Amino acid sequence: MAKIHRLTPEQPGMFRAEVVRSARMSPSVQRVTVSGPELGRFPWLGYDHWFRLFLQLPHQQGALRLPEFTGTRWWQPYLAIPERERPHCANYTVAGFRAGAAEMDIDFVLHCGPTGELEGRAAIWACSARPGDKLAVLDQGILFDCPEDATEVLVVADETGLPATAGILGSLPRDTVGRVIQEVPTAGDRRTMDGPPGVAVTWVVRRDSRSVPGTAALAELLRHTEVDAGGYAFVVGESALATQGRRHLHGLGLPKDRITFSGFWKHEASTAA
Repeated sequence: MAKIHRLTPEQPGMFRAEVVRSARMSPSVQRVTVSGPELGRFPWLGYDHWFRLFLQLPHQQGALRLPEFTGTRWWQPYLAIPERERPHCANYTVAGFRAGAAEMDIDFVLHCGPTGELEGRAAIWACSARPGDKLAVLDQGILFDCPEDATEVLVVADETGLPATAGILGSLPRDTVGRVIQEVPTAGDRRTMDGPPGVAVTWVVRRDSRSVPGTAALAELLRHTEVDAGGYAFVVGESALATQGRRHLHGLGLPKDRITFSGFWKHEASTAA
């Protein structure tokens, strides 16, 4: 299997774009397609290529104001923008990229509050996005870092990791073997994913809407009592899934340097994304 180096660009590019269309992909996912001349130069690497998304908030009617920076030090210039003018920033994975059309698909997970109201500024934006709405993406590279001698690949994710799962499956060499454990809120959120024939996909549907996302995927992973020490694991999603999944796999004998884990969000702070 080819080595894919963990990559954070030394000079990450900022790419302005605008909304082309927004559509519901499944009960829990809204897909926004964006495009623009600059986006055609986005250095898409496949796998779990991710970026920071900058969105105008409803009260920001002027031009989209972005941080001015060099190298990777974007955070302080971002905070230096007056709060009323500062765009919302959140992390997302490329759900689809077409260089020839300079188009990128971004999938937003939809979570609702106790009374059914949509939560999360980015998700609310996605559901109301209209053609021409301005935004920008800051390239952040990939996390997937499979060693070239890996004997198998294990991917575990909740719905926030679904774009990463799909991207990884579509990018893996066709002779890869392994397994995917993918949790989704409803059966209607399952989708066809093009992956190597030797990688089995287990869909875990969350039956109880009140349960914490990632709990069901973690329970499925904990049923594994054996692991190939020469394999590689990629565990992402809610913080507990990522950290407890890593602990379990390492306890079974998988070396820490063969486990990539990332808490995309934390349950107690779910409304902030």
